[in-house]
Amino acid sequence: MYIPTAFRQDDLATLHQQMRDSRLPTLVSHGAQGLLASHLPLWLAPDEGRFGTLYGHLARANPQWHDLAEGQPALVIFQGAEGYVSPSWYASKAEHGKVVPTWNYISVQARGRAEVFDDSERLLQLVTRLSAQHEAQREQPWAVGDAPAAYIDKLLRAIVGFALPIEQLQGKWKLSQNRSPADQAGVRDGLASSYDSRDRELAAQLHHATTPRMLHEH
Repeated sequence: MYIPTAFRQDDLATLHQQMRDSRLPTLVSHGAQGLLASHLPLWLAPDEGRFGTLYGHLARANPQWHDLAEGQPALVIFQGAEGYVSPSWYASKAEHGKVVPTWNYISVQARGRAEVFDDSERLLQLVTRLSAQHEAQREQPWAVGDAPAAYIDKLLRAIVGFALPIEQLQGKWKLSQNRSPADQAGVRDGLASSYDSRDRELAAQLHHATTPRMLHEH
């Protein structure tokens, strides 16, 4: 991922939190069938390895797990807040008009090689953790144990788990850090007034953009 210095995010805790907040990341691999991508929830073990380890599972019918089993490198993309930036929001538009549209966004990319597993005990532990993670905010959380054991055993035989120790972790927080304070304020106000909740979410991130200014955006 190309990351100008102004947009680089290196704080591990911040990267991990964004990974948790990105509920459906994309797993990309390349093997005998070319590029394959799957969208799936993942569980992060932050203390396993230098950058943490990602756990997930694929349907046994999904050929992508063969890429992982063969040791092919994998890329996981965690998309955060994003939004279109209109040049009309820049204060500098009125000064010289030399402004163009761009896109602000937050993204984390993790790379590594995965270990594949299909033993039922380990798979049960994984799906239990994933379910607990996504049911945590519910008043009456559903648990894997709520379903009949025979039914869960049957489903476990239809999936393949993987553990992906993160070998490289990159974060890009492109939040108008390369613009003047007046332009940044205009972008923040423009996004905050949008009807789209995704734009308003992005506006809330702008005040955290404190990295040095940079001339190039993309």
